[in-house]
Amino acid sequence: MPFESPRKRRTPAPTLLLSLALSFPLPLLFPATSACAQSSTTTAAPLARAAPEDAAPADSYDLLVGTYTHTGKSEGIYVYRFDARTGATALLSVTPAVDPSYLAVSADRQHVYTVNELPGDNGPATQRGSVSAYRFDPRSGQLRFIDKVSSTGNDPTYLAISPDQRYLVTANYSVAPDPGGSLAVFPLQGDRVGESVLAVHHDGSGPVKGRQDNSHVHSTVFSPDGRYLFAQDLGTDQVFAYRYTVDGSRGLFSPTEQRYVPVPPGAGPRHLVFDAAAKHAYLSTEMDASVIAFDYDDGKLTRTQRVPITAPGFHGKVGGGAIHLSPDGRFLYVTNRGDANEIVWYAVNPSDGHLRFVSRRSTLGKTPREFVIDPSGRWLILGNQDSDSAFIFRRDPATGDLAARPARLDIGSPVDFKLVRP
Repeated sequence: MPFESPRKRRTPAPTLLLSLALSFPLPLLFPATSACAQSSTTTAAPLARAAPEDAAPADSYDLLVGTYTHTGKSEGIYVYRFDARTGATALLSVTPAVDPSYLAVSADRQHVYTVNELPGDNGPATQRGSVSAYRFDPRSGQLRFIDKVSSTGNDPTYLAISPDQRYLVTANYSVAPDPGGSLAVFPLQGDRVGESVLAVHHDGSGPVKGRQDNSHVHSTVFSPDGRYLFAQDLGTDQVFAYRYTVDGSRGLFSPTEQRYVPVPPGAGPRHLVFDAAAKHAYLSTEMDASVIAFDYDDGKLTRTQRVPITAPGFHGKVGGGAIHLSPDGRFLYVTNRGDANEIVWYAVNPSDGHLRFVSRRSTLGKTPREFVIDPSGRWLILGNQDSDSAFIFRRDPATGDLAARPARLDIGSPVDFKLVRP
């Protein structure tokens, strides 16, 4: 039974849209229309804001957390100092923002970008979401707001920075059928994000009424070599493939020869991740809670395996979510929401990239969203959106196992996590 998303259908108001059918033969380059509580962990004393001049230990990171603020339980973007020796955290800053549910950090660690996931479930369909830019000081953990631009769509849920650091791409999920799902591209101009220079709307739908009546772009992921962009469309059951040509000789983004990869009807593709060698990719599907493995070669995905996330005999709502590989690439982790509320992991066969189920563990809360594994592979940090909590699991890099009794971090409606070296 598919996971029933908390998103609700809205009655759309007429609006002028930019649309593209993928059979369009010309280069793909169009101008876009403009359109809380104090936190603590169980492994440390109650958290206090660290002074900007505090020196960061060698084995420490800034932990950035994006949240939903419309619940009234969160203020915006939270930054903690995370000690990778002990798993302890200390709050550095809280930056007010509206529904900054997904984050992206520049390669130089000096800039942080967030979506503002509007209008949300009950907002007007005519309202557009936005993308915000911040200057970031990793040493102090302080964020300074720079500017904000329209996402040229509704409900932006994902951000990706091109590997050459020239463009920012967002996925506009869009609960409402008008304007429908899209991806939008923004130039990065020093500290600022420029207005969108490209917006792409997908045509199509899926078999699940009310969830797949139109396009819902859920993520936009660049290939490791930076030459291709993949857009996971939950509404159309397709993974769209675009060639990125920065010199514009073939259009900034243009469909590849493959154009798209279909997934099983009603699966609902959500997030995609590549291995470090760029030989394999793994897709989480939200609506049927599965992982699909692909061979990858120069912009082309070839499906090789599909494995379920749910346990045999499980009955209840499901919702495949975030998906990430361990730093050494030996294990793949994915969250399952709905009634399952667990994180599942698989061993990766180094020869062919196939997955073998290893284990599963409760996330100790409701609606697990994103998670992050620290570079040492010894910690996995995961958030439960509807339980206002995150948990810091100790991880065994050799076996992939997550230890019982993780430390708890109380934070309202956590969604996304990023680790940055101070």
